[in-house]
Amino acid sequence: MKSKILRTITAMAFILPMFTLAQTGSAAAASPAAGPAAGAASTPPAAATGPTKIGVISVQDAILATNEGQKEFEALGKKFEPKRNELKGLSDEIENLKKQLDTQGPKMNDDARTNLIRQIETKQKTLTRNQEDAQNEFVGQQNEIAQKILQKLGPVVDKYAKENGLGLIIDTSKPWPDGPVLWAGPSVDITKPIVDIYNAQSGVPASPGATRPRPAGATAKPAAPATKPANPPATTPPPK
Repeated sequence: MKSKILRTITAMAFILPMFTLAQTGSAAAASPAAGPAAGAASTPPAAATGPTKIGVISVQDAILATNEGQKEFEALGKKFEPKRNELKGLSDEIENLKKQLDTQGPKMNDDARTNLIRQIETKQKTLTRNQEDAQNEFVGQQNEIAQKILQKLGPVVDKYAKENGLGLIIDTSKPWPDGPVLWAGPSVDITKPIVDIYNAQSGVPASPGATRPRPAGATAKPAAPATKPANPPATTPPPK
């Protein structure tokens, strides 16, 4: 399932404080007046700390893998189904007019051919404009869903990190070199346990055929609402 969440959700790294043991003593200098019987107290060394435990999570995959996310993105896709069909119908109409121009154009008089070309150009502009509007609306509603889940996902990650002694969690939604992680083994990927905890807390049942989170760095996006228009402008890619 592919969308523009990867482009619209800012990569998020949950950075948690590393817990260190406080020093338990201080130097106690002997008083000069105490005489030879008074000894200087030694300062105990600071407690040694182990290496910082690190975890990685694909925030994007986690959002899409939650039962709540799958349910809401599926509902969003169904909501835009009529618009997708409308745009497809207009695109098919343009293609038919172009075929007519190719086959009958040489036989038409100048006025008829000019009129047909004008129809194609007008419908193409309408298709491009409608598709851009649909894309913007679709992506905007995608982001609203993602942000709502993300706000509830943050505390789950925070609690998990503290309970498991993690000092740093890095988002791997964007694969390297666009993202910060070149490679991470499955033992440090916490995406699945975070999704499991989130699902248990949300109480939203799994949708039929629900998929599990992908490995860190993988991408997964909901389907876009519109079909590819005929000859779209190079600077404005349509939803896919």
